[in-house]
This record gives sequence, C-alpha cells and structure tokens, in this order.
Amino acid sequence: MASAETDHSHDHGHDHEHGAEHGHEQEHSHEHGAGQPLWHRLTHAVRPHSHDAADKVDSAMETSADGIRALWISLTVLGVTAILQAVVAVLSHSVALLGDTLHNVADALTALPLGLAFIVGRRAPTRRYTYGFGRAEDLAGIAIVLVIAASSAFTAYEAIRRLAHPQTVHHLWAVAVAAVVGFAGNEIVARYRIVVGRRIGSAALVADGLHARTDGFTSLAVLLGAGGVAIGWAWADPVIGLVITAAIAVVLADAARQVYRRLMDAVDPALVDQVEQTLRATPGVVDIGTARIRWIGHQLRAECEIAVADEATVVEAHAIAHDAEHRLMHAVPRLTAAVVHAEPAGTVRSAQHRATSAHAARTAGTRATER
Repeated sequence: MASAETDHSHDHGHDHEHGAEHGHEQEHSHEHGAGQPLWHRLTHAVRPHSHDAADKVDSAMETSADGIRALWISLTVLGVTAILQAVVAVLSHSVALLGDTLHNVADALTALPLGLAFIVGRRAPTRRYTYGFGRAEDLAGIAIVLVIAASSAFTAYEAIRRLAHPQTVHHLWAVAVAAVVGFAGNEIVARYRIVVGRRIGSAALVADGLHARTDGFTSLAVLLGAGGVAIGWAWADPVIGLVITAAIAVVLADAARQVYRRLMDAVDPALVDQVEQTLRATPGVVDIGTARIRWIGHQLRAECEIAVADEATVVEAHAIAHDAEHRLMHAVPRLTAAVVHAEPAGTVRSAQHRATSAHAARTAGTRATER
C-alpha cells in the first residue's frame, strides 16, 4: 500500500520567499506532480527532496547573524556598565554595588558561550551530526545557568560576611549614580535580547534577556541601599546585597527550567495542536497518527504520521504527504524541517487499536496485581 515520507532536500522554483515566521502573501503557482511526466512523478515520489532549501538556509543564517549581533551589542553595553560600577564599588566598599557589578559582569560574559553556540550552530550537518549543531545553544544555556549560580553564591557570601563584619560605605552619591547606570544598561540589553530572541526563536537568548532585566531592578535596589546608609542604617547595604541574591535566585530557577525543557525536547502543547489541526485540514488526510516536534537550536523540526485512503497509489499518497508538509511549513512559525509519513487508513487504525488494546491489557494486569 502507498506510503510516503517527505523531507527538505530538494529545490523547487517557488515564487515567494519564506520569512522568519514563514509568512507569505500569495499562493504557490504549482502543484507537485501535476502536469509532470509519469517517470518524473514516480522518481519524485521516492527521491528525498526539500522545500525551498536555499531559503531555509538563508533564513537560518540570518537568524544566527541576528543572534550574534545581539550578543556582541549586549557584551559592549554591559561591559561598559560593569566597568563603571566596578570603579565605584572599589572606592565605596558597597557590597550591594559589588553584587550588582558581578551580576553585570556575569551577564556580559554569557554572551561568549552563546556567541560560540550561534557560530557552531550555523555549521552544516555531517555524517556524524546528522541534525546539525543547533544543540550547541542548549549547552550554552547550561553554561549560563552555572554562571548565574556562581555569581549569586558569591554575592550571598559577601553580604553575609559584611553583616558579620560591618564596613563603612563611602561616596554614596557615586553609588546612587552607578545604580541608575546599572539599571539603564541592563534594561537596554534586556529589551534588545528578548525581542531578538523571540524573533529568532532562541530560548537561551530570551532567558539571558530576562536575567538582564532582573539585574536592572536589582540595580535600583542598590539605590535603596545607598539611601538607607545615608540615613544611618549601616546594615542596609549588605541586606540589599542579600535581596539581590534572592532576586537572581528566582531568575536562576526560571532560566534552569527553560534550559531543562529544551534539553528534554519539550515544546508548547499549542504547537502540537497547531500541527494536528493543520494535518487534519489537509485534503486527502483520513486520520493522523503521532505528531512530534522538537527544538534544534532556534529552529523546529516535525515528524508526523498521516493516514490516507486504502486505495491510494504511491504517487497519490506522496502528493498528500507533501501537501501536508507544505501546509505545516507555512502554519507553524520557525518550522524549518518536516517529515510526513503516509500509511493506509486501515493500517493506522489497526495500529491504534493494537496500541489501545495493549494499554488496556497492561492496565488490567496492573489492577489485578494490586488486588
């Protein structure tokens, strides 16, 4: 019976280009297989092919270039901010400002592993790494979490030590100015990273932007600490240092959660719903089987099963599968590769029945054992 799988390794002369969100304003001016010689249609059915491969490569290169640009701009802004704060922290002996400075330094340094990940992720797939190197972003996410954790631990240590051994804070006006500078620098970087990260689909870059945003608010906490010291509350500075540590612990937990989900191939369930709805709406699809989606770097890949009429030929099954793939590429943002496998409806339904029966048998066996 007819079965077809389609992927993205061919070039077709489409009259439009796919954007970062796969948007388009016009329908394709051709149907795959329509009006083609029988030999071409048969060889097209069994030979791997892609969907606008050149456009997909260009899109990936563009998004990676955007990510690298965002990282270097962030590194520059936060580097300058950290240097200014470090000078004031040394002169003033403010542990709160020291903590804020370390966080900014850590945030700036995270641009280095992320930048490396974007560069590595642009490499073409090889015989060993057949899915490419997009997972380098996930490894960079782990490095970011470790850097955040280390900076938070050091700040907590310094704050506790300062509470046990109080020290006078000098140049409070300079501390206040440095706090405002820290907030401004972090907010600029946060907005830029989050916007670019969401646009190109990089969870690591978005997580880094959220970290920068929280660092901005902790900079304002330094301002409160300076005000407390000014009115005679010597403990205000180390206490604010501990508050900063707690705030970054929250960011650490959120960043770790995002990185963990990426490593475990988690996706938004709404994306799965969108894929299933798109497959069901494809003409010729009688039923659907499994639908799997995974992130590889900041790009999505889908692997799906559909059921077609039992009497469908190989060519017809392939055409339906390719149409389903084509619709998925346009319906799901940042989906750059898809494999759609077509099976006879009877086969899929029988498989589903067998799976249900097996599950029911296992459940019954478990209940019997419990009794």
